[in-house]
Amino acid sequence: PDRLSDKHVVRLVQRLALAAGVRGDLPEGRRRRLFAGHSLRAGLATSAEAEERTVQRHLGHATAEMTRRYQRRRDRFRINLTRAAGL
Repeated sequence: PDRLSDKHVVRLVQRLALAAGVRGDLPEGRRRRLFAGHSLRAGLATSAEAEERTVQRHLGHATAEMTRRYQRRRDRFRINLTRAAGL
């Protein structure tokens, strides 16, 4: 009773993504489908500065290919454009 269920996590992630205006260019229904508990797993897999094998083992993936599907572009925010522009 003191734990969050998977459904609670999904609703929390969706509510926060909508409130933050993430992907505000899309209709609300589409945005809800884009964000769920897997968004957290993908974020973890992407931001973890660990060997792919370690991430694979932690997430419980049987293959490295599945782990790669969870990893988004790692270099996306390496260069902070605001800082690079002197702002």
